[in-house]
Amino acid sequence: MVTRTPHVLIIGAGTGGLCLAHGLRRAGIGVEVYERHRTRADGLLGYRVGIGPTGSRALRDCLPPELFDIYLATCARSPRYFNVLDQKLRPTASFPLRPDTHPVDTERSVARMTLRQVLLTGLEDVVHFDRTFTRYEQHHDGTVTAHFADGSTATGDLLVAADGTQSAVRRQYLPHAVIRDAGTINIATRIPLTDDTRALLPPAVQRGISLIFGTGGMMGVLHVMEFKWDADGRLKPDVDPADAALLADWPGLRHDSTRDNINLVVWSTARRFPEDVMRRRGSELIQVALDLTANWHPRLRELLRQADPESALPIRVSTSEPVPPWHSSTVTLLGDAIHTMTPGRGVGANTALRDANLLRRQLILAAAGEKSLVQAVADYEAVMVPYGFARVADSLARSGTSGDDRMYKPVFGRLALLGARGYFRVTSRVPRLRRKFVDDFYTYRGEED
Repeated sequence: MVTRTPHVLIIGAGTGGLCLAHGLRRAGIGVEVYERHRTRADGLLGYRVGIGPTGSRALRDCLPPELFDIYLATCARSPRYFNVLDQKLRPTASFPLRPDTHPVDTERSVARMTLRQVLLTGLEDVVHFDRTFTRYEQHHDGTVTAHFADGSTATGDLLVAADGTQSAVRRQYLPHAVIRDAGTINIATRIPLTDDTRALLPPAVQRGISLIFGTGGMMGVLHVMEFKWDADGRLKPDVDPADAALLADWPGLRHDSTRDNINLVVWSTARRFPEDVMRRRGSELIQVALDLTANWHPRLRELLRQADPESALPIRVSTSEPVPPWHSSTVTLLGDAIHTMTPGRGVGANTALRDANLLRRQLILAAAGEKSLVQAVADYEAVMVPYGFARVADSLARSGTSGDDRMYKPVFGRLALLGARGYFRVTSRVPRLRRKFVDDFYTYRGEED
């Protein structure tokens, strides 16, 4: 039993790992983060992640207050509507979302690269880049040593796997854990937001999150991302003075190339895509998206044509299968390293942040001597595993995220499409149902332990 303040090794400088690092450091617990990428700008594109109340609450709890304020200032303009469209840009439904006046209880749009720069702020002496984890050793004295590809090692009291879906830690620790292909493929694109591209979108679509139910099993999602800085990285003139002061002094803006943009992602069952789609990039990949959306509205297709070719990315969607209980030890996992989920409910990042906050609280109790380190890990896992895999199941059950979904069947697909559109149409037009839909949206994305 470790009776001293534990020293924690985190493998992976992603959203969950960095949030945990901040939370532990604020609590006086030693922490080091090891990241395989070589620089703070490698490995991520500037696509949107939706941070709901659960995620913002975890960031508020873990980050220094001034850094949480910077997080709020770097968010894109919050969505005002959740829209459902058909492939011809015709509205099926539109749900007004809550304003972003509260720092936590709202839905925020964040660029992944920008969030990484926020979370790296203040951890420059903690995060070690270009350190590819290969294996670990657990010792009789309760310590654990991480080994890296360059021959270096690091020893601590707890090893936390925050290294994502392809987690090398999980492969060693839980070799029976299964990550399987969900059967769908996304093509993600990023389009510069200009006067011309903005004019292609109806006002409610410009100011919201829009889900596209296309015929033939082609789906899409569209987000407009507007930040407080312009194409040259200069603060816009209408920025609130308090936010302007924060951003002017924030060093992370120098490392962030994110600019106003439109995210347009199209997806379907993997059977619809060329066999070599995962090897395609650039204009060739954008052409695949255009070929698959031949019957979409010309304005949506024009957006695809104007996409930045370097931003086009094919994503084979994966999902975890529930893992039988294991004996807790000086190794644990968070985020996608243990419960990879499809984007169906948009809560992957929020769940990783929830994990980080829960683990932080348990390790503080261990550091205070209220429980052993392994008991703290066990108490964390006893809560994290059920809610994490519940989110996995919820995300997979969402229409269109599994390749076997009825939406993709030749005959049943038409009926499923009509059913989905009908549900949203009725729900958005009946005030009581519309309020319940929005309330449930925030309740789901605001769960806490």
